[in-house]
Amino acid sequence: MASDTGTASPEPARRRWRGPPSSRLGRLILALNLLGLAVLIVGSLVLNELRRGLVEARIDSLTTQGELIATLIDQAATVGEPVPALDAARASEILRLLANPGVQRARLFDAQGQLVADSDWIADRVEQKPLPPARPRGSPAAAPEAARPRPSPGREALEAEVRRALEGQRVSGVRRADPDGRVVSVSFPIRHVQAVLGVLTVEAGDVDSIISRQRAALAPFILLSIGVTLLSSALLTTLVALPVRRLARAADRVRLSRVRSISLPDLSRRRDELGDLTRALEAMTDAQSERMGAIERFAADVAHEIRNPLTSLRSAVETLDIVSDPEARARLNRVIRQDIQRMDRLVTDISNASRLDAELSREPPRPFDLGRLLEEIVQAYAAARREGESGVLLSGTEGETPVLGREGPAGQVFRNLVDNARSFSPPGGTVRLSLSREGGWAVVFVDDDGPGIPPENLETVFERFYTSRPAGTAFGGNSGLGLSIARQIVAAQGGTLTAENRTDPAGERIGARFVARLPLRPGA
Repeated sequence: MASDTGTASPEPARRRWRGPPSSRLGRLILALNLLGLAVLIVGSLVLNELRRGLVEARIDSLTTQGELIATLIDQAATVGEPVPALDAARASEILRLLANPGVQRARLFDAQGQLVADSDWIADRVEQKPLPPARPRGSPAAAPEAARPRPSPGREALEAEVRRALEGQRVSGVRRADPDGRVVSVSFPIRHVQAVLGVLTVEAGDVDSIISRQRAALAPFILLSIGVTLLSSALLTTLVALPVRRLARAADRVRLSRVRSISLPDLSRRRDELGDLTRALEAMTDAQSERMGAIERFAADVAHEIRNPLTSLRSAVETLDIVSDPEARARLNRVIRQDIQRMDRLVTDISNASRLDAELSREPPRPFDLGRLLEEIVQAYAAARREGESGVLLSGTEGETPVLGREGPAGQVFRNLVDNARSFSPPGGTVRLSLSREGGWAVVFVDDDGPGIPPENLETVFERFYTSRPAGTAFGGNSGLGLSIARQIVAAQGGTLTAENRTDPAGERIGARFVARLPLRPGA
């Protein structure tokens, strides 16, 4: 069965990156996925600024307090002339009066880096460290080198900070401390004129609480990010997954229930890819429904057309047995041969029409030279012409005329048109083909000198099994499918095929004309 359209498998194209997605669903998916990430990024940046501000504020507070203590120690606890020295007793008293052991820890080191005063001593605070695991009874004692305690990372960090302060520079920042984890610390060199007499270290052990507050402040951003992710997932499920499932179920209903159409109006109104898919599915099932209807009508027409010669053939065969007159038997034999010839032509044309879909879909559209194709067709008719048959002339093929289509089916179109024109032309007449360009179209005119076409039948001639032969034409020589097949092939290649009459100046019909328009190759 021939359809109105032909399909071709597109050649696989190489995918290339074309930048951000241009589709609505693509932009929606990208925006929803980036939204949760943006929440985390903004939250991290905000909290980093918050943490930096808290630490810097803590350093400023410790700096102010430490500068005051260091100045008082320099003024009141420095002895010796001309070589100054630090009075450890007075310095410890000043540290006891000014330090705030409940919140901060202040330590005083001499010029050799030895600890001489600590606010924890004043508050009776004892530094605690975990003991090593107990040694099993009877086990040998550890070697002296292994038993010697190693300096802790916190103590090493403190000693490094004190050494830098003894060089005359103030040191501030966050460092490790045992066993409190991390502390904000500021170390001041105690100067007397140019001499460094010691180091005052003021530290606050609330860094972990600052970090805890930072993490607590991060919780709303985390919860918001989780909420955005859940919301985006729900939206994607609602907008994409569920509609796709509905489309799949609708397609299953078409397959299982053998219905001929699919209707999803709530999705077909969408202006995104799912709406395009829905409309494509509806169009596909509508085309399938039309094709099934066309197949049913074609089958009914075929049955009707075959029934006529079969009925005539059966009647002639049944009558042949009871007729004894030789002339009557000869007439019946001629009828039988004509019916057999008509059935053979019908079966051949029906077979060609039924294979048309496969032939059109097997070969993808390609550019070819229409002028060269017409010249080959005319040469073939000239080589096979017999005496008394109509000749075929061609004009307008100078230069190349590249059209986009399928060369094999296109050749069948013009052979059908020429055969139809020759069947209506008078003996020894001429069928004229002319090729021209009109805009983006290649136009082929096929003219004959026959009786023309009644105006009311200018469209009817393209219907299946329609025949209207002139007197004297051999019975059964035409099936009425040639023009129908030609129009379907031209339509499948994006063109048009129409019929009109040629008239003389007086308005009398002097022949028929078929006009085939095929699209030129882009850029031709």
